[in-house]
Amino acid sequence: MRPALEVADIFRRHGDAYRAAHGAHMGRVERRIMGAIEACRTAALGGHVEACEDCAHRRVAYNSCRNRHCPKCQGLSRAEWLAERQADLLAVPYFHVVFTVPAEVAAIAFHNKAVVYAMLFQAAAETLRTIAADPRHLGAEIGFIAILHTWGQALTHHPHVHCVVPGGGLAPARGEEGASPAGTDNGGRWVACRPNFFLPIHVLSRLYRRRFLEHLQTAFDAGRLRFFGDLAPLAQRPAFAHQVERLRKINWVVYAKPPFGTPDQVLAYLGRYTHRVAIANSRLVAMDKTRVRFRWRDYRHHNKAKVMVLDAHEFIRRFLLHGLPDGFHRIRHYGFLANGHRRGKLDLIRRLLDQGPPEAIRRGGDYRKRLRDLMGIDLSRCPCCGATMRVVDTLPRPRSPPRPPFHRDGS
Repeated sequence: MRPALEVADIFRRHGDAYRAAHGAHMGRVERRIMGAIEACRTAALGGHVEACEDCAHRRVAYNSCRNRHCPKCQGLSRAEWLAERQADLLAVPYFHVVFTVPAEVAAIAFHNKAVVYAMLFQAAAETLRTIAADPRHLGAEIGFIAILHTWGQALTHHPHVHCVVPGGGLAPARGEEGASPAGTDNGGRWVACRPNFFLPIHVLSRLYRRRFLEHLQTAFDAGRLRFFGDLAPLAQRPAFAHQVERLRKINWVVYAKPPFGTPDQVLAYLGRYTHRVAIANSRLVAMDKTRVRFRWRDYRHHNKAKVMVLDAHEFIRRFLLHGLPDGFHRIRHYGFLANGHRRGKLDLIRRLLDQGPPEAIRRGGDYRKRLRDLMGIDLSRCPCCGATMRVVDTLPRPRSPPRPPFHRDGS
């Protein structure tokens, strides 16, 4: 069922005024996000007409924008990605570890998204793998999936990485001279984490802070960071060095949640974090001529559910804060789950754990078949009589796409 209000409705009603007022400060990515969401599933993108074979029911289906920031275009992509991950799941506990950055770093990241978001991934991955490989902790190679989020519940800029980690890793077999590298077919053993405990958080936090600041300094020395507005003084080496020293003296928040129970729970949990956008349409409450209301949870006050009211332009500004640079990968795989050798290492781990092969993954077909197989949505059936719907006409995309009209309140 279509939500009563969508981000697209807000953009269609207030987007022109926002571009007129703030266009000088908008980049190409932000303009493309707005245009894609406004046009999504409207005549501006073309589509087709379907008719029932038995009754008179007809349905017009407009094409999706497929922009990764669009709240309406993530469902099938998420389902397909999760289906692929079924082959990677192990029957072991999984942990959820989150790496955040201080507000001062978030401010630098906003003007240097590709550089700083990449070092957030890099520092988190190096930290997990280094501490896990230490014999004092686990002494093994781990694998994990890392997912970048850049928002908080109030749509503010809050970059952080969620890591979902199997509770254990691969290590060389004990007592073998010249043991093969962990994860090869010639040897290795599985080392399980202690029950309900992954790695010491205070140790992770300190190493993460050090690694991140090292990468930040390297980027500054290479001239890869830009500073604007209130941050402009940081372009000078003494000011930047002072800021880094301040960041070195404060605590950086790393936290781990309790482990999951079953692979199915892991998959369901991953579905909550992958392919998400800054705000789902389901959280929108109302819109009028000047304001937008949406639901949010105040984590600082016991996760209390509240409703926030923002000026429409401020709502659009906050949504666009979370546009990602072109080609930037916000989901990454590390360790024994890295793309280059994932299949071989997972096969070895399953042999070590005496676990069977994963279920076969359903692939192929057009989007209707994938929707039916993965999400249980059958577009081939008439909603009136249950007979088969057939495509009877195509609606070409206009050469000069018209701006989609706004109809929700009759204006």
